[in-house]
Amino acid sequence: MKRIGLFGGTFNPIHLGHLRAAEEVRMAFSLLKVVFMVSAVPPHKDPGRIAKAEHRYAMTELAIRGNYHFEVSDYEMEREGVSYSINTVFWMKKHYPGELFFIVGLDAFRDIASWHRYDELLSLCHFVIMTRPGYHRFDLEDVLPSSIARLYTYDRRHDSYVHLSGQKIFHQSVTLMDISSTNIRELIHERRSIRYLIPLAVEDYIEKHHLYQLEKHS
Repeated sequence: MKRIGLFGGTFNPIHLGHLRAAEEVRMAFSLLKVVFMVSAVPPHKDPGRIAKAEHRYAMTELAIRGNYHFEVSDYEMEREGVSYSINTVFWMKKHYPGELFFIVGLDAFRDIASWHRYDELLSLCHFVIMTRPGYHRFDLEDVLPSSIARLYTYDRRHDSYVHLSGQKIFHQSVTLMDISSTNIRELIHERRSIRYLIPLAVEDYIEKHHLYQLEKHS
């Protein structure tokens, strides 16, 4: 069965940390491909600080060129309204049949109880939680409500949590790259170098379209 990774985000802008993490997860789980899903209207983000979706899509497309295992999707851009993960997962399962692995950082996963229909979402696909090197396995009871956590059992052999549906939660250590989109935007606003934080093609795109230059931060 084909294994497909789903890596969603605002990618505002995409950077080398995103790319390296996606590549390491792809290798660790033998994924046929990783689909970068550009969020159009993220429910947990301030839209005033996000570049237009078409710019973020174009930058992501430039960033993944040369890696035939990577693909970018505009599904959430084409939909109207807020970009809810559960709708994206239903779409992915229809258009990319096989085992679906939802790739997400630990900080984002800690907030999953605030996601739209998260309990149903957990039963639809595997989750790969990216952690920093040396981070010890987290306990689901520290992240999920007890009513949801009790639906899982721990599989010691594969170091994963298994849902009653058969879907699993894995944790995967990825190379620590202390890069953030917020910091990159701040550097641009301050007219400082962002070289070697993002792909050169993305840097050229940002300069060409004058992105983030007027952004102000509190």
